[in-house]
Amino acid sequence: MRSLPAHAVTTFPHVPFPHVASGKVREIFDLGDALLLVASDRLSAFDVILPDGIPGKGILLTQLSLWWFEQTRDLIDNHLFPDQAGEFQRRGLTDRDLQLRSMIVRKLTPLPIECVVRGYLAGSGWSSYQKSSQVCGHVLPPGLRQADLLPAPLFTPTTKAPKGQHDAPMTDAEGVALLGAERFHTLQRLSLALYHRGHDLAARAGMILADTKFEFGTDASGKVFLIDEALTPDSSRYWPAESYAPGSSPPSYDKQFVRDHLLALKWDQTPPGPRLPADVIQRTQEKYLTAVARLVDGARA
Repeated sequence: MRSLPAHAVTTFPHVPFPHVASGKVREIFDLGDALLLVASDRLSAFDVILPDGIPGKGILLTQLSLWWFEQTRDLIDNHLFPDQAGEFQRRGLTDRDLQLRSMIVRKLTPLPIECVVRGYLAGSGWSSYQKSSQVCGHVLPPGLRQADLLPAPLFTPTTKAPKGQHDAPMTDAEGVALLGAERFHTLQRLSLALYHRGHDLAARAGMILADTKFEFGTDASGKVFLIDEALTPDSSRYWPAESYAPGSSPPSYDKQFVRDHLLALKWDQTPPGPRLPADVIQRTQEKYLTAVARLVDGARA
C-alpha cells in the first residue's frame, strides 16, 4: 500500500490491502471482491482539504451514514455488504477504531453527478436568488427571505469536480445530456424521496434538514445504488428547529461554523488552507456530536 497523503488526519492503523484512491475525507482500499471505505478526520471547506481535522469525525460520519442507510433501505438499495461485522472479521480487519470509521461496500461505478436537494433558501441558493430570483435555473417567487421554506424541494445537481476544484451547477438539460433522460429522472425521483425521508426524521429530532446531497452508483446490470455517505453533517445542512427564524442565516450543525471562520480571514479559497484554532476545532466537533445524538435519539422517541 502506498503511504497516505501528508495532509491526512487519521488514527486508523495500517490496512493490509492495496490503497487505490484518496478522496477529500475517505481512503479507499481494494479487498478484491469489495472496497473498504475508511473515513479520516479530515475536514474540507470550499473544496480545499484543511491542514487540521476534527478528532473522531470519521467515526461519527460513518456511524451516522450506516444509520441512515438502514432508515432508507425501503427507498433504494445501498452499497453496503450485508453483515458488516462479519465481513470485518472474515477479512481480518479486527481493529475497533478502523471498524467504526469504515464500510465494506460493493464495487460499483459512481455516476458523474452530485445530487443536491434544497428545501430551504440558504447558502449558494440564497446568493443566487438575490441576484436573479433563480436557484440553478429554477425561478422562485419574489419576496422570499434567507432561510425561507421553498414552495417545494428543488433538485439542483452539480458536476462532480476533481479534488481541489469546485463543483458547478448543472441544468436539467445538461443532466439529461450527460446521463440520459431515464437515468437523470430516476436520480431526481430518488433524491427527492430521500430528502423527504431525511426531513421527516430530522423533524422528529427537533431539527430541520435544509439541504443535502447524495451520490449514486450502478452495478454491471445498470441497477442504481445509494453510495458514499448519506445525510451526514458533512453532506447536509441541519438547523435546530427551536431557533429557526427566516430572514437570517440560522445556526447549523454542519461545517458552516468553519466556513464563517475562514471567510472572516479573507482567505482566497485556494490551497493551502489556513490552520484552525483549537476553539474552532472543539466547537465544530461539538456540533457534529450534537447532530448525531439528536438525530438518533429523536428517531427512537
